[in-house]
Amino acid sequence: MQLKYLKNIHSPKDIRDYSLEDLHKLSEEVRNYTIETVTQVGGHLASTLGAVELTVALHYVFNTPKDKLIWDVGHQAYAHKILTGRMNQMNTIRQSGGLSGFLKRSESEYDVFGAGHASTSISAALGVAAARDHKNQDYKVAAIIGDGSLTGGLAYEGLNNSGILNTQILVVLNDNEMSISPNVGAISKYLTRITTNPLYNKIRNEIWNITDSFPWGKRLSKKILQKIDESLKALLVPGVLFDELGFRYFGPLDGHDINELVKTLKNIKNIDQPVLLHIITKKGKGMVSTSETNGEYYKDAVKFHAVKPNSSNGQSKNPPIKTTPSFQDVFGYLSCEVARNRDDTICITAAMREGTGLVPYEKEFPNRYFDVGIAEGHGVTFSAGFATEGLRPIVAIYSTFLQRAFDHIVHDVALQHLPVIFCMDRAGIAGEDGPTHHGSLDIAYLRCIQDMVVSAPRNGNEFRHLLYSALNQNEAPFSIRYPKSSAIDFDENGQAELLPIGSWEVLRTGSDIAVLTVGPISYDVEKAAKELHNDGISIELVNCRFIKPMDDSYLRSIIDRFQVVLTIEEGVIVGGFGDAVSSWLLENNYQGSIKRLGLPDRFIQHGKREQLLSDIGLDENGIINTVKSMINVTSNTFIE
Repeated sequence: MQLKYLKNIHSPKDIRDYSLEDLHKLSEEVRNYTIETVTQVGGHLASTLGAVELTVALHYVFNTPKDKLIWDVGHQAYAHKILTGRMNQMNTIRQSGGLSGFLKRSESEYDVFGAGHASTSISAALGVAAARDHKNQDYKVAAIIGDGSLTGGLAYEGLNNSGILNTQILVVLNDNEMSISPNVGAISKYLTRITTNPLYNKIRNEIWNITDSFPWGKRLSKKILQKIDESLKALLVPGVLFDELGFRYFGPLDGHDINELVKTLKNIKNIDQPVLLHIITKKGKGMVSTSETNGEYYKDAVKFHAVKPNSSNGQSKNPPIKTTPSFQDVFGYLSCEVARNRDDTICITAAMREGTGLVPYEKEFPNRYFDVGIAEGHGVTFSAGFATEGLRPIVAIYSTFLQRAFDHIVHDVALQHLPVIFCMDRAGIAGEDGPTHHGSLDIAYLRCIQDMVVSAPRNGNEFRHLLYSALNQNEAPFSIRYPKSSAIDFDENGQAELLPIGSWEVLRTGSDIAVLTVGPISYDVEKAAKELHNDGISIELVNCRFIKPMDDSYLRSIIDRFQVVLTIEEGVIVGGFGDAVSSWLLENNYQGSIKRLGLPDRFIQHGKREQLLSDIGLDENGIINTVKSMINVTSNTFIE
């Protein structure tokens, strides 16, 4: 495509001499380039398309990188990457060794604060602003929060503290009525009422325009009119939330009107107190439906939130042939199956209806489905409330997002022995979304919680067994973790088997080495075992579907039978399943050697899931090499 403007831009300073007409044309180039690039390589798309004009206006008005822009959530910031010297690397986004799909401090000086999770920008920006004041420095700080991030409680803690400190900070609320699914909750409705109150906006604009006709006394008239404006807000707008929190509220503005954005940002950037600018944008502008009906907009905004590589409509032109459903789809199926059999079950998610597979559940059981917004901590305590009244809540939250609710799991669920069921998608390596989304820590952070049952299905059928087993007990919280991958084996018409909690399954008997596995990685071990058999190595393979409690009886059986034990898990080694096995064997006087295989003690970067697993030795070849390193293949004796 022809890039008249973008080809000359190497940093934001290159646009600051542009005319407003040039900025319009630049915005269209940025949008078209983003669509062309991301539909080829894949990535988050709709969110950043809605923020193009805002991004251009912010870099035009503010002196970045001296002035600090902090984005929330970071997938809104592809246009920001393009304007800050990374345009020629956009075809590497979310690929191994390429650009991150989110903000990353090590990637650019313009990425002030990393943002893969939501609702962090205001607190972080306030910290930056307070540091500026402490060091007597002079620059501006702006937090751009949108795509549903204002549904998270941390955002309000930041707003509250900002009003107390009363220092310069600009919060730009990018209101697109969406997170991934349509926004939910009272705040979303509040913002909608502000947006759709034509009487307030009409009167406000006319009153402020009167000032332009006054040849004198502008300062006095402005003060009078400001009082009138505040009275109008109190009269016509349902609440003045942001004003009461100590912010000067401006808006709502059309977030795609770059003339108005530039004018407004110039007028408010030097206000020496907290300011909130409320803008209205269309998520996926340039690709979403032009229909005026919200239903079509929501449908397209969800479809284009993230697109597959080589796609023009959000889906790959050559999608892989699916032989078995993903764990995500299995959960969606099982949640409906359970709900048909048990009236006491409900499902709760945190703005991830599509991502957790709950679309069919929400359609079939709308009165038993609860989306709490991007508020994982609230979602967990909310579920605890249900559980105290005898209902059985199933909480579907990604592993990486559930870690934000750790204290709620401990204090509100486990301490009270409430049988909440946690279903954690994206456990282990999440792929192109990178370290902010890898579910690396859940085994470690859940295993240490008293009374918590921690489990991992080997396949879709075992997922059913574990879910029904969780519902069959009511003494303790129960977690089920599963990766972003195929469920390998699932029978929609299968029958549930109630598993004794803590029981393991021996998949293959052997004599040389006991390999204890967690989750579907056991299939890779099975393949490795067949090849190793040809080398004279006999593997005993165990499906450790219960990470906590463990199968003590099986562990006792291997003390005298094996001199070599290998544990394999798709989670961090430190504090993980392997640590639990090692500690148990050590305390029970095991004299052999033990090796733990899992995620190393460092953050794994982004890339294709299969490649990342191979890089850290969690694939068939890696397992073969590990076993061979533990056993002398030539003599089939143990390495000293």
